[in-house]
Amino acid sequence: MDKTMKETDFPLYLYHHGKNDRIYEIFGAHKTVKDGAEGYMFRVWAPHAKSVSVVGDFNGWDPSRNVMERMIDNESFELFLPGLKQYDIYKYCITAADGRQLYKADPVGFHTETPPETASKLYDLEGYEWGDKEYFDGIQSRNIYSSPINIYEVNLLSWKKYEDGNYLSYRDLARELVAYVKEMGYTHVEFMPVTEYPFDGSWGYQVTGYFAVTSRLGTPQDFMYLVDCFHRAGIGVIVDWVPAHFPKDAHGLYEFDGQPLYESSQWDRMEHKSWGTRRFDYGREEVLSFLISGACFFFDKFHVDGLRVDAVASMLYLDYDKRPGEWVPNIYGENKNLEAIAFLRRLNEAVFLRFPYAMMIAEESTAWGLVTKPGSVGGLGFNFKWNMGWMNDMLSYLCLNPYFRMNNHNKLTFSMMYAFSENYVLPISHDEVVHGKCSLINKMPGTYEEKFAGVRAFLGYMAAHPGKKLNFMGYEFGQFKEWNYKEGLEFFLRDNYELHGKLSVYVKALNKFYTDTPAFYEIEDSWDGFEWLAPDDADRNIVAFIRRDRAGNEIISVTSYSGVDADGYLLGVNKKGKYKIIFNSDEKKYGGEGKLTKRTFSAVKKPSHGKQYSLQISVPKLTTLYLVYEPSATKSGTQTKK
Repeated sequence: MDKTMKETDFPLYLYHHGKNDRIYEIFGAHKTVKDGAEGYMFRVWAPHAKSVSVVGDFNGWDPSRNVMERMIDNESFELFLPGLKQYDIYKYCITAADGRQLYKADPVGFHTETPPETASKLYDLEGYEWGDKEYFDGIQSRNIYSSPINIYEVNLLSWKKYEDGNYLSYRDLARELVAYVKEMGYTHVEFMPVTEYPFDGSWGYQVTGYFAVTSRLGTPQDFMYLVDCFHRAGIGVIVDWVPAHFPKDAHGLYEFDGQPLYESSQWDRMEHKSWGTRRFDYGREEVLSFLISGACFFFDKFHVDGLRVDAVASMLYLDYDKRPGEWVPNIYGENKNLEAIAFLRRLNEAVFLRFPYAMMIAEESTAWGLVTKPGSVGGLGFNFKWNMGWMNDMLSYLCLNPYFRMNNHNKLTFSMMYAFSENYVLPISHDEVVHGKCSLINKMPGTYEEKFAGVRAFLGYMAAHPGKKLNFMGYEFGQFKEWNYKEGLEFFLRDNYELHGKLSVYVKALNKFYTDTPAFYEIEDSWDGFEWLAPDDADRNIVAFIRRDRAGNEIISVTSYSGVDADGYLLGVNKKGKYKIIFNSDEKKYGGEGKLTKRTFSAVKKPSHGKQYSLQISVPKLTTLYLVYEPSATKSGTQTKK
């Protein structure tokens, strides 16, 4: 047994026991020097194969020429080929047990041909010189839960395109997108999946290359450069990651060695029928090593800050999208997928062990408990969860004519019944602006001007509501068209139409106010940071509350979702004295009517909303106001960071 074989023994042992979170260091194709010759070492797991060959242009795609040798586990294969160079294309030709020859891309390949071509490409990941040490020194010392997180969700292929329809490359995006996100004041970006995928219409959610960023936009080092540029600008990078399912494309993971391997072989757990995809086998240790390594790979090699884990609910429930008779209960007679639960716990434990600063965000759409609690107390171990309940309630409320909103006021307030049960991200994501659901601005009822006012009011309410923030690209300047993955955003609206341009100014100002105001993000896990003032004013479609920071500074948020102004509105407050409006979504510079000329109001001893004191203030329709208490007429309290 040679030296190279010995060096792989223990990693293979860990791999087969679901404990190897670095399989990308042994599997795949690695630049190697052997016996004085430079080349590439290929390794692949294919336990049911009769034989495996490496094929490519370098051998005329002839499977008889470069046959791989079995490794010590008798399930994996390896072969060193001298003389190959970066960007050479290759596949594995797998001879299945029944004699079929299957041409497969490398499951741990680092680069691929540009779709619709499907071969893997040789690529050496080493050598990029990162410039983000200062960024990581900063984030590793912070408390992520009490920090501002305001995420701009982006589809990299359709944020902006050239006039001929071509994509901006990773390096183009490093120049344009980084500057834009920085200018607008977001703290993070979230990329829809960048792992390689064959079908454009899947938006990246049907993955064939879990260790390769899509070659549509450039090379892996080009992607590193994009992440590095974001970090140098002080902006975090989150990527969508899809461990729930994979497509049935012939070159992918589908029945990789001629029979179910990465997918479950159980009849009721093999397919996501409505998606037309295969489900991973979470009971197979090698699959766990593969998936957990795929997650760690993005932190390790691409320096991402976090993963948003897609479709968690589909993994947790055995009866997800199934009718009676189409699923088999677990050993306790329940619909919980015990193997998937164990996988998610192991995933999060492995990621946080190596990358303690990581954000692991669950897209979980049900009332499953303890998603953001440790596995040791029965949780899944994520540190954030998308608040899909809040999103559904808010969007259904916003679509209503203001006249009917009074009968649905609970949709505004119900989220506070569970706001502190998990660490939430409030998401208005890509899923809400496609397939006939309308763009955010087009969900709003009323006139052209009222639609903009409705968006401004809602965004102001969202910024003040407990939970981190996420919005999908295009909302910030009021794109009326639904998102179309084939087209770039309509930035000409912002540049040529007054209300669109002023909405962009508003979003930029709101983003800055949020990040400068600890009361809006420091206490997200208890009632210490939140107090209702007006939770039940359904008749006027008004909601008001206080947010507090750890120093006790307070911001009052008042939002009117009404179609008429509330003149002389009595707002209950805790203290007698003066209150000042410090942010107003109805200002003319934001596209509003500028109805409020008075900025300071005196609270008097007149009960309202269960409080002894109240302000008499006019609240314009479809407006969010922020107010602060001023201890005296000559000395204003400060509520925001300087």
